[in-house]
Amino acid sequence: MPLFQTTRRVRHAASEMFDLVADVERYPEFLPLCESLKVRRRAASGEGVEVLTADMTVAYKLLRETFTSQVTLDRPRLLIFVEYLNGPFSHLDNRWRFHALSANECEVEFFIAYEFRSRALSFVMGTVFDTAFRRFAAAFERRADELYAGPRAQRG
Repeated sequence: MPLFQTTRRVRHAASEMFDLVADVERYPEFLPLCESLKVRRRAASGEGVEVLTADMTVAYKLLRETFTSQVTLDRPRLLIFVEYLNGPFSHLDNRWRFHALSANECEVEFFIAYEFRSRALSFVMGTVFDTAFRRFAAAFERRADELYAGPRAQRG
């Protein structure tokens, strides 16, 4: 089963990075392969925890696949868990963890493991997905630089 994990040190607050990753509706603006993302359901699930059900459509050339996942946003622990519900995968496990290092710096842990249901789809999309997942962490970091660097520079 393909998997990818990385830990990146970024010059943004852990809470800012959590907010960026938690704002799933904005993914099509900057995330590789993400054509659309629609939140079907959003519910509070305890103090500071929110659970979303979302449909994400990924596209590459003429191929388009939509999958549904449950996203648990655990703000107090700065954790995000993505659980696969339906679509082209037989397995998908995605986790984010944010560790504050200072007021304006944190470590971002990103983990994803996946397996396609069909061998044919795995053959066609496997390399593309692997490359895209490896670029996800960098895409989020670039997005954070765009959103948070300007105000920080003005505060400095």
